[in-house]
Amino acid sequence: MPQGSDRAVGVFDSGIGGLTVAQEITRLLPEEQIVYFGDTARVPYGTKSKESVIRFSRDDANVLLRYNVKVIVIACNTATSWALGVLRKEYKIPVIGVIEPGARRALEVSRKRRIGVIATPSTINSGKYAKTIMSLAKDAFVASRPCPLFVPLVEEGWLDHKVTEAVAREYLSPFKEEDIDTLILGCTHYPLLKPVLQKVMGPGVMLVDSAAETAREVKRLLTVEGLLRLSRKAPRHEFLVSDEPEHFRVIAKRFLGHDLPHVRRIDHV
Repeated sequence: MPQGSDRAVGVFDSGIGGLTVAQEITRLLPEEQIVYFGDTARVPYGTKSKESVIRFSRDDANVLLRYNVKVIVIACNTATSWALGVLRKEYKIPVIGVIEPGARRALEVSRKRRIGVIATPSTINSGKYAKTIMSLAKDAFVASRPCPLFVPLVEEGWLDHKVTEAVAREYLSPFKEEDIDTLILGCTHYPLLKPVLQKVMGPGVMLVDSAAETAREVKRLLTVEGLLRLSRKAPRHEFLVSDEPEHFRVIAKRFLGHDLPHVRRIDHV
């Protein structure tokens, strides 16, 4: 019989986008406690080198380990691209990324196995989504596009702004010619743009939210490993940042639709 574990689920991101992953975890596993760390002093990771992203990801994981977490979720596509394999080798606890769950789901829902991927330039340049999809289905077609303006538009709160729609049409128009039927939202900011992205792509294209799929992977792992929280006490979540906690709270409200409890600034070391 699984013993369970009341230790928290650790989630880290370069900044605020990973809150979409944390929110999906708490929706799917409402009894679990979350420790979230956003590296707001060094955001964004999407424009950084592979070496820097790996170093930053180690630092972020070490912050979470101070809180004795039972699993680490890399809620950042860029960090998953470059650092997932490294962290899995270096840490004894399970480490989950956001790419493989989204890739698997895309193949499940795609009728023609013609899949588009949108993400930050660093994630696209890593080629990890295409490699993961092709490793699972060699007959799949994958088209990838960097969409760097989506992140600042989301953080500005312009989720249904005419400028955002115009940018989306510019970014996504090549996918129409490639006849994709599934689009992976390969950045944790992008789920907030689902309505405008669906409008631009049309009803015939399925959108895959990596955040939701990652939460399902967390639930699967905790269940299999016997690590689900069994306590009946209400969960208590921690939100930590490396810089500007008040700014984080303001943007977090745009993401979540409600205020966060106290957000604390802590150092990596």
